[in-house]
Amino acid sequence: MNSAEILNLRLYNQLLTSHQLKAPNEIVSWMGAMQSQALDMAKWAIGTRLENQTIRDVEEALNTGQIIRTHTLRPTWHFVSADDVHWMFDLSNPRLKPIYHCYAKMRQIDESLIYNAIPVLEKILIGGKHLTKQEIGSALQTQDITLDDDHLKSAITYAEMEGILVNGRLKGKKQTFTLLEEWAPRKQTICKEEALEHLARKYFTSHSPATIHDFAWWSGLSITECRQALEMIKVDFICETINERDFWMKSDIKVPPVDSNSALLLPAFDEFVISYKDRSEMIEDIHYGKVMTKNGLFSPTIMLNGKIIGSWKKVAHKSTPRIELSFFEKTSQRKQDLFKPEIKRLEKFYSKEKNK
Repeated sequence: MNSAEILNLRLYNQLLTSHQLKAPNEIVSWMGAMQSQALDMAKWAIGTRLENQTIRDVEEALNTGQIIRTHTLRPTWHFVSADDVHWMFDLSNPRLKPIYHCYAKMRQIDESLIYNAIPVLEKILIGGKHLTKQEIGSALQTQDITLDDDHLKSAITYAEMEGILVNGRLKGKKQTFTLLEEWAPRKQTICKEEALEHLARKYFTSHSPATIHDFAWWSGLSITECRQALEMIKVDFICETINERDFWMKSDIKVPPVDSNSALLLPAFDEFVISYKDRSEMIEDIHYGKVMTKNGLFSPTIMLNGKIIGSWKKVAHKSTPRIELSFFEKTSQRKQDLFKPEIKRLEKFYSKEKNK
């Protein structure tokens, strides 16, 4: 197997080629978790993997609690399915808590003030309420708790760390917060070993071919935990050494045909880019800094057959946004034309006009 075949298999397993799934929550469940701190772009991360879906379909899945947006795996926002949110929280939270405590200390947050506010915040949200950060701050003030913006953000983050709240319904462009147990009630509790097995199986099914170091980066787990998880699933997976790295993939994997060029416009922080520690197969070193910065910012990418060849941006234009492409190198018109259907699909996804 060579680099082109690795990328072809990843496109297939990450649902960026033909597949049978039809709904946003099915996409998220298959992927395990999808990074989503850039919320507007994260909606397209789901939409690009579906045919004939718009941003309203993704928002409906969020607004009905089929997809939950919360902090898990790494210290950033992710989409997870309602069925996975609790066991993934139980697995990730012990590692994330110390990180957020460290962040709070760096910002000189008064934790005693925060922990005094959390029980009141929880009572404010009881009864299925979905409130924005500003609404939570105003409600706390009626209870004689006044927090500046830094302390209010920390109170919400700490409440999330305690398993109390997650993101709820959208209010226009604003994100709300709601009680986790009301929005996605826990159905069962599983042990850590079973959670490790679940996470490894989801990752190496949906993201393979991938290495154990890719899995460690994506999951936030230690290498020891990753080895333990891989040991539990390896009966159903095979390992192949490619480019001096050990790649794992399903033992019954079906190699998808390469019938035509795969021309994609992927969002910032898309799983196809973000979920691997080593990205050498998909981008040349000379271009790396053009779409991925040292401080962890990722740009929307132009992807041809799994290789990043440029970046794009969405420009507001009346009811339908305009998509502008920027290639790393001089690109023939024939190659540029490959992206015309994807531009139309992306513009349709974000269009404010209702589909007829």
